[in-house]
Formats: sequence, C-alpha cells, structure tokens
Amino acid sequence: METTIKKVPKTKEQWGSFLNHFKQNKWLYILTIPGIIYFAVFRYAPMYGLIIAFKDYVPFLGIADSPWVGTQNFMDFFNNPDFFRILWNTLMIAFLNIFFSFPAPIFLALLLNELRNKLFQRTIQTFVYVPHFLSWTIVVSLWHILFNIDHGAITQFIASLTGVEIDFLSDPQWFRPMIVMQSIWKEIGWGTIIYLAALSGVDQEQYEAAIMDGAGRFRRVWHITLPAIRSTIIIMLIMRIGSILSTGFDQIFLMTNQLNRTVADVFDTYVYMMGITNGAYSYSTAVGLFKSIVGIILVLCTNKLAKRFGESGLY
Repeated sequence: METTIKKVPKTKEQWGSFLNHFKQNKWLYILTIPGIIYFAVFRYAPMYGLIIAFKDYVPFLGIADSPWVGTQNFMDFFNNPDFFRILWNTLMIAFLNIFFSFPAPIFLALLLNELRNKLFQRTIQTFVYVPHFLSWTIVVSLWHILFNIDHGAITQFIASLTGVEIDFLSDPQWFRPMIVMQSIWKEIGWGTIIYLAALSGVDQEQYEAAIMDGAGRFRRVWHITLPAIRSTIIIMLIMRIGSILSTGFDQIFLMTNQLNRTVADVFDTYVYMMGITNGAYSYSTAVGLFKSIVGIILVLCTNKLAKRFGESGLY
C-alpha cells in the first residue's frame, strides 16, 4: 500500500521556524522595538525629503507641489568651479585620517596588550578614553588656547626654541595636520576598546608555544596578535572607507576661518553653507545625496574586495 507524504512548501516551513524562534526569544524581539521605532522615525522617514534634490524646492509650495527639475541640481554642482576644490579638500583630509588616525588605535592597543601591570594598563586606558567624551567645541577651544599666536602655550614655546612664530590656526598649510592631530587625540582611546576586546580572545597557548620556539616580542605580535585581529581591522577599515566623504561637520566648521577656508571647505560644511546660509535647499540636498551614494558604493566595493582576499567582510 502506497502512502503519500504531503510536502510542506518551503515558505511555510520557514514561517513556522520563525514563529517558533519568536516564541522562544520573544523578549529579545520586544527589546528591539525601541530601536526599530528610532530608525523608522529618525532615519527612514526623513528619506522622503530626498526628493527635493530633484526639484526646485520652494518652502511655501511644499515638497509635493515644488516644480520638478530632474538632475539639474546635480549638473549645477558638478559644473560648479568649487566642486573639484571641495572634493580635493575632502579626500585629502579623509586619506590623512585613514593613513594616520586609523592605525593609531591599533598601535595603542598592541602596546597596552603588552603591559603586564594591569593597574598601570587600566590607568593609561582611562586617560586616553576621556577625550572621546569631550565635544568638538571643547576640543577646538583647547586647541585655540594652546596654539593661539598671541599667547598660546605651545606656540610661544616653539617660538622660543626656533625664533619663528607660526600661526597654526590660520595658516592653510597647518590646517590638515591640526585636524588629524585633533582626531587622533580625541578618538584614539575609544577606538582602542574594539581592538583590545578582539585581543582578549587570542589563545594564550599560542604565545607560550611561540616563546618556547624562541620567538621574540615583535615576532609574537607580527605572527600571532595581528593575524588574530585582522578580521576586525578589515571590518573597521570598510566602515571608515564608507564614510570617506564625511569628514565631520563640527570639527571642520569650528576650525575654519577666512584665512584657511581655501583648504577647509569640505562637503559637510559646503552643504551647511548652501542649504542653511544661502537657502539653496534642493542644491544642498543634491550634494548630500551624492555624498551618500558615493559612500554606499565604496562600502559595497570594499566589502567585495575584502571577500575576494578571503576575509568575512561586513556581510
């Protein structure tokens, strides 16, 4: 006697599996509700406003009734003489931050990981964490106090040694180094947390075996420590490259003045100037949308490149 087995559709199986998983972890799903609401209200809902990048937005007419202009705002931006200057300034600051600021937490994490005195290690960690919790307004104010050409402590000290007074805050040649130094000082401690967490998972038996084989401290770091956190470094690098055109508004805006504006204008400050100061809402939205699209493309390309080299990537 033949028996027929009714085949359950795959979609129903998946739905049943999801329901069982939801019942077992319902409180975890409930805890995600505030986060979902936050992203829905403050992240996804405002995306409707991106449509004004393709319109000649007039506040009195509203988004729906403003005339449609297509890609005219993008063409105006690409044909603007300021486009290549702003792009160059943004890329220069971004690449300098990647080259200097990105490896700094890795280097500090490796140094802290080699400390055997835990009390001294925690003390150093505390000191380097503190600047992260300071606002950019306070950081820039400290920089003005230290590097002011009239009575800045560091400026006067350098002048006493060299006999030359350097205007660090207004000289265009010093704008980018100052931005990089501020970024390293403020964020090096916070970035170290991620790498120290990754280092905590390294098998200590590997170090013991390396010591038995006669490997020095440098070789242990090179052959054991760095490969152990390589995936973390790749993921953080992908995220950094994705925001390559987002150099940070607060820091750049507060450090900009009339004397260094030629090298200080970046996409973030340009959007503010055109949108808020000049009232070109559609034009500034087009600039911001262009920056976001480039960031998405860079994340996808970098993630694919990382997978091609055998790394896990972001997804």
